Amino acid sequence: MTEKKTDKAAHKSKADREDLKKKYEHLLNDYKNIWKASSDEDRKQIFDFANEYKKFIDSAKTEREFVSEAITSATEKGFVDIKSVKALKTGQKVFASIKGKGLVLAVIGKKPMSDGFNILGAHVDSPRLDLKPNPVYEEEETVYLKTHYYGGIKKYQWTTIPLSIHGIVYLKDGSEVSICIGENEEDPVFYITDLLPHLGNEQMNRKGTDIVKGEDLNVIIGGIPIEDDVPQAFKIGILKYLFETYGMTERDFVSAELEIVPSMKAKDVGFDRSFVAAYGHDDRVCAYPALATILEISKPEKTCVCMLTDKEEIGSYGNTGAQSRLYENVLAELLNKQNGAYDELLFRKAIENSKMLSADVSNGFDPKYSSVSDPRNSAYMSHGIKIEKYVGARGKSGTNDANGAFVAEVIKAFEDHGVIWQTGELGKIDEGGGGTISAYMAQFGLEVLDCGVPVMSMHAPYELISKADLYHTYLAYKAFVLHMK
Repeated sequence: MTEKKTDKAAHKSKADREDLKKKYEHLLNDYKNIWKASSDEDRKQIFDFANEYKKFIDSAKTEREFVSEAITSATEKGFVDIKSVKALKTGQKVFASIKGKGLVLAVIGKKPMSDGFNILGAHVDSPRLDLKPNPVYEEEETVYLKTHYYGGIKKYQWTTIPLSIHGIVYLKDGSEVSICIGENEEDPVFYITDLLPHLGNEQMNRKGTDIVKGEDLNVIIGGIPIEDDVPQAFKIGILKYLFETYGMTERDFVSAELEIVPSMKAKDVGFDRSFVAAYGHDDRVCAYPALATILEISKPEKTCVCMLTDKEEIGSYGNTGAQSRLYENVLAELLNKQNGAYDELLFRKAIENSKMLSADVSNGFDPKYSSVSDPRNSAYMSHGIKIEKYVGARGKSGTNDANGAFVAEVIKAFEDHGVIWQTGELGKIDEGGGGTISAYMAQFGLEVLDCGVPVMSMHAPYELISKADLYHTYLAYKAFVLHMK
């Protein structure tokens, strides 16, 4: 009889605990795994969107290619170059190229632009290898390109992988030649060697930053001489090929914009295909859903803008980076062509009334390297888009630090429209840090919040994201531009 009472008491205790859990559940903030709550239809939408994303980024591995592909897609959706438009009306769709390496797209809203813009801002450049001004050299009967790495990379990750060459060459006669070698199945690829482990004792005792030095990231491009008795016969053999194929000489490398990127295609990861590995997730995994969002909009309340910038990986400098006044000029032109005249104060007020998501990636929590992250303040894969109130390094250096009222407004828009979100920081306080374009945009007075996809192996030649996070980022961006007041 005593045992029966004990069992009954234990049973009541368990039931009571469940009741208490439900009673106080609303006080807790629980970040959900998207897959656990997704229906078959949800998963189909997630996978379909990821498939379109993979196709797009395979054809857009550089900032120029992304902008070109985006303009093609936008034109098919009825967007026209803003230069061809004298006056703007509700529902009109326009774009402005920023020197072929940045892009602004806008859909004109019902409200006057003086009420502000709803802006999605992402960057379309990624870590890579650029060429030195005089890159071609021959050594021990092999021809190489000397490179200068672009953005923050682990240099040793770029050895012994297939590489491709993308870009534009500006020839002496003023013409331009586009180059893309290494992406098609029949194309050759390019290659950076590494030291064999049998002879690597000294190398493996170096610091990680010095395992492979920047000056050693030299790309093999050939090894057949033109003629035995010609000085630099191997180098001239390659230059002859380039001249016959593209019309370029060694001089033309000085003005060329050629980039070395991984030639691997975007691929599903895992037996269940829940992840995607690809080059350039940072930041095209945010730029693509931002672009997809703006292409679908018809007659929004406020004018919606998608701003795709260059050079974020090196500080957003230059006239195509987010610090360039060219992006500001496009917004001013939009206001001017809606009102029929330009008013400086009205434009400044329009910017002040604007709201923006800085659409950039953050780190996904990796249990293998948990020591560098605060598990209570980290983004987890497949838990949705990550909101970052501030980025920066250590003592919040270089961050925007969004206003709390704006953060609350964004979260409400997300939750009202079924977006699964999470929040956190970029690792532990003293482990490092990073920046986005948000600080540069905030200086104009608009409200800005960093918000994007968690990424594992960020800045590696082949990064990893969750398809579920990608799709909910798309849902988040759509909720933001359409429903922020």
